[in-house]
Amino acid sequence: MNPSTAEIIREYGPFPGVDSVGGVTFDGQNAWMAADDKLVAFDPVSGTAVRTIDVAAPAGTAFDGQNLFQIDKDCILKIDLETGSVLATIPAPGGGGDSGLAWAEGSLWVGNYQDRKIRQVDPETGTVLRTIESNRFVTGVTWVDGDLWHGTWEGDESNLRRIDPQTGEVFEQLDMPSGVFVSGLESDGGDQFFCGGGNTPVVRTIRRPKRVKAA
Repeated sequence: MNPSTAEIIREYGPFPGVDSVGGVTFDGQNAWMAADDKLVAFDPVSGTAVRTIDVAAPAGTAFDGQNLFQIDKDCILKIDLETGSVLATIPAPGGGGDSGLAWAEGSLWVGNYQDRKIRQVDPETGTVLRTIESNRFVTGVTWVDGDLWHGTWEGDESNLRRIDPQTGEVFEQLDMPSGVFVSGLESDGGDQFFCGGGNTPVVRTIRRPKRVKAA
């Protein structure tokens, strides 16, 4: 596996009232970012913020096709997309150390930063179904076309990695430019990733490399 340089396509922001970006997700129309004390949706075409939900949002965010999920310290909130109300709460597996969040295959996938883990979690109970080890601090997590990707941010280095969802083996790595870091991570379902800008009020899109899968 030879790392390559991430291709930044676009930068969104800074956004009014946003100091930093934790999680990011995409509902098929708008991108959402976790901005500490609120969720902010923006139009990825115009880059304009279009909606805000007042809810604790310090870390990872996900969308299951109907509802939003948001890490809030030691728990995960299930949020009605239409009303913004909290429908349910389950325990977060990392007990306050969780970072990234994704939805795939009927489960939540939770990245834990300093524990260097990604956990598959039952969205109804919070039960841990699978644990994947990493050798880097884990930030955002996303699935696209059957591939599991996660962000890393350790020291002054940050990258995106495509990994084996069983073993954690790294298949592909995209290194971010110096001084550019990835917090939340989400695929747009196509050839781009939304990447939270960490301690900056921006979101970037990164091109997802094409690859030929074995028959």
